[in-house]
Amino acid sequence: MRKVYYLKTCDTCKRILKSLSLPSYFELQDIKESEITVNQLEEMHQLSISYEALFSKRAKLYKEMDLKNQVLSEADYRHYILHHYTFLKRPVIIVDNEIFIGNAKKVVASASERISTL
Repeated sequence: MRKVYYLKTCDTCKRILKSLSLPSYFELQDIKESEITVNQLEEMHQLSISYEALFSKRAKLYKEMDLKNQVLSEADYRHYILHHYTFLKRPVIIVDNEIFIGNAKKVVASASERISTL
């Protein structure tokens, strides 16, 4: 699978996508317009081995719901990601059997390096 989960209204996602120069065969999914399915989240989880790794603690709702003061389980992270797109750390880039989660420079550089080998 070669896919990117992103938010088209996110300037950071747009900047990263532009810098990656993705080949045309990559599938792009705007998670606001096309919600993440249970199967898609399970595929991401199999590659990342953690729902917490996929969860954005920078989300506005995370602070508004006071989740930072709660002890969240893997099931909780899964629940929140499935119920509101903002809880998915973005972008999520899947290249075959590798996953790159978030916008940290090291993550983006690793994704870029992997994409360049295709």
